[in-house]
Amino acid sequence: MRYIQQHIKTIVRTYDGAMPLTYFLKNFFKANPKLGSRDRKILSDMAYSWYRCSKGFDYALSFEEKLNSALFLCDTQSSQVLSFLPEAWQQAKTSDVSGRIQFLAAQNIAFNIEKLAPFKAELSDGITRLGWLQSILQQPRLFIRVRDKALVPALLQEHSVPYVWMNESCMSIANGSPVDKILVEDSYVVQDASSQKTGDYFHPHSGERWWDCCSGAGGKSLLLKDINGDIDLTVSDKRETIIHNLLERFRQYGHKRPNAQVLDLTNIERIRESLGTKPFDNIISDVPCTGSGTWARTPEQLYFFKQASIDDISKLQLTIATNAAKQLKSGGNFLYITCSIFKKENENVVEQLAQQAGMQLKEQHLINGIDDKADSMFIAILKKD
Repeated sequence: MRYIQQHIKTIVRTYDGAMPLTYFLKNFFKANPKLGSRDRKILSDMAYSWYRCSKGFDYALSFEEKLNSALFLCDTQSSQVLSFLPEAWQQAKTSDVSGRIQFLAAQNIAFNIEKLAPFKAELSDGITRLGWLQSILQQPRLFIRVRDKALVPALLQEHSVPYVWMNESCMSIANGSPVDKILVEDSYVVQDASSQKTGDYFHPHSGERWWDCCSGAGGKSLLLKDINGDIDLTVSDKRETIIHNLLERFRQYGHKRPNAQVLDLTNIERIRESLGTKPFDNIISDVPCTGSGTWARTPEQLYFFKQASIDDISKLQLTIATNAAKQLKSGGNFLYITCSIFKKENENVVEQLAQQAGMQLKEQHLINGIDDKADSMFIAILKKD
């Protein structure tokens, strides 16, 4: 235990949030090869539990007290991690979050969940602050979009991997399940349940011209092509390596190579040079955001978050979306998407976008994934006058 505690103290002392925690831990384990697989699993659980909730405890608590309380409070049932806790705590861990908080209070350990997000950014309609903060304490599930609905469940059953159908094409699976070693490569796509639900608003028709203007590695584009492969698709991102990854994924899943552009959407002249004057029938704009709807997966982002950054991000979102909307035909649909729960990045940007780009808001929704242990996302559909 002392050996493990020395390492977790080093991790917390040296990690500064400059890179995703998962990458930092991989580098840390590589630099400490004597740590076995069991040790790495324990340290990973400890690190994630620490960044999920340590800010909610009193500063006067020792590091060990905070760490044990974080392990108790967070939704990890690993027997290896539980062994670090007193036996009475292990028994009480079966209760819900409120029950765990009450149990800690009986041990004179106060936990204030509001301290996890010591700022008051207004949330989008459809989610509560308490529900969001409580969701940070648990790791979301692994979700896959099933492309072969006969083969995938058969292989999972063969390898005794439990799963739950969320709908006709979305499966929920426990995190850490070795799906990449079990399933056929092109039979599924790893994609969060809420991200998959954005496809319910696409409605592509054969022959239409679509532009996924902030494509990333292509999750929405692949979903779009799986709904209707007979569309004319253009994708763009300002990162060349990401576009390379997208094209490789299109090859992997057997789709025709899209028109791919490396584009900075803050540069309107460059957009026109690259795309020409022919407008698109529909545009998907999954803009950069704080990612607050995904912070249960990446709690370190909440831990190091500065509220002032919301203003800069929302300005960037409006610039990108407004520039992209200039490429939309009259009567076309513009799909504005974020993985944020903050109103300033969602409804507020949409309101300004509609005014500046001459569009009418048709509908907007927060896709609240908390009950499904999924991410939360926002989508608005606007129509160009």
